[in-house]
Amino acid sequence: MDGLRLVAAVMVAAYHFLGTPTPHFWGRTELRDFAPFLHEISRYGWLGVEFFFAISGFVICMSCWGRTPAQFAVSRIARLFPAYWCAVLLVVALVLVSRVGHWPAATRIDPRTVLGNLTMAPGPLGLELVDGVAWTLWVEARFYLLMAVLLVFGLSYRRVTAFCGAWLLAGVIALELHSPLLDEFVLPRYTGLFVAGIVLHLMHRFGQSLLLWLLLGFAWAYELTVLELRVADHATVPVGESPPSWAVCAAVLTLCLVLLALAGVGGPPARPRWRWLVTAGGLTYPFYLVHQSIGIPLAKGLIRAVPRLGSLPSMAVSVVCVLGLSLLIHATVERRLGRLLRRRLTLDMRLRHPAARPAPARTRETHPEKDLACP
Repeated sequence: MDGLRLVAAVMVAAYHFLGTPTPHFWGRTELRDFAPFLHEISRYGWLGVEFFFAISGFVICMSCWGRTPAQFAVSRIARLFPAYWCAVLLVVALVLVSRVGHWPAATRIDPRTVLGNLTMAPGPLGLELVDGVAWTLWVEARFYLLMAVLLVFGLSYRRVTAFCGAWLLAGVIALELHSPLLDEFVLPRYTGLFVAGIVLHLMHRFGQSLLLWLLLGFAWAYELTVLELRVADHATVPVGESPPSWAVCAAVLTLCLVLLALAGVGGPPARPRWRWLVTAGGLTYPFYLVHQSIGIPLAKGLIRAVPRLGSLPSMAVSVVCVLGLSLLIHATVERRLGRLLRRRLTLDMRLRHPAARPAPARTRETHPEKDLACP
């Protein structure tokens, strides 16, 4: 899973650095002129976001099994907010420095915008995103809310499979009704991705069955159908360039789901256990947060300051710097502040609710029948 998260992050970064269909990030520089092959491949990198959502369905279902809603909430807060707060404040500092130096800044900030962004929900509050990729975190937050509601009733094989079927049906209804309110809770554009990840985790935990394969097939068919909406979002391209192909997008997304299935369910008998993949997986979240908001301005500054260096080398230097920054955020903020936040929130929960106890150690069940008997 850490390796797949790294693949998804590389896809998104490639899209932002090389695959943008307009010269939005690079001024008058047309990426297709100096890197046509890389640009043609990278312009489908936005599908890495879809890959992230499918992986999230698997990982979140795995991590919340056996936990209470409060424990799940603590784990998500401690996992997401420290690095996010750090990224937002770094972008704010970058904008302030650019103002002092009278350099152009892509983001305009004010105290209200900064405070709203620290909540991780600036879009619903009607504010501009300080960190452009943060829109996906609001999608994730609503997925967490649905899982927390399911946790209130307790996770079991039967309940989770029923939840997956009901969510797919709700997605179809939301698309038919065109209700903005229903869309906010059902997430019809991404329902199939989250459901596919959850179903693959059920296969991992309980073993494969015809019911789970049918659910996975329905989720795959549903998502390829609504993928047209996402393709349409990226249909605006410069003159002389063709819009993204739905067939290519469908093939890439299908390949991503196949990789997730191989990693979570099947795969070779001796699975690799390289520690560098774990480290890379730890860097994925901070890298995702800062690669666009800090990496792109850094690359643009290098291109402007050292034109002889060239565009591609400038981007490569920027990526290396962003990786170093991600390692620093992971080691100093994610680990330390995240651990402190988790410990304090857990302690507060136990003091106010003495009956609460840590969740029992999770074991992998292989017989769904045993789980069906649980309340």
